[in-house]
Amino acid sequence: MKNLLWFLVGVIGGFVAAHFMNKDPRGHDLLADVDARITEFTAILGDAYRDQEARLFSDKDTQ
Repeated sequence: MKNLLWFLVGVIGGFVAAHFMNKDPRGHDLLADVDARITEFTAILGDAYRDQEARLFSDKDTQ
């Protein structure tokens, strides 16, 4: 239970820190850059997943 409390304190603290960072123009730019990198990463993962899924289903069709 104590670990859950510390986890929640950390998550809430992170949101508060991000909120204050977003108010500063430099912080806003930094968070926008991080968001762009995360979006690019998830797009790459999604493309790789869809490619693998297509390969697996095309292999089943040929058998």
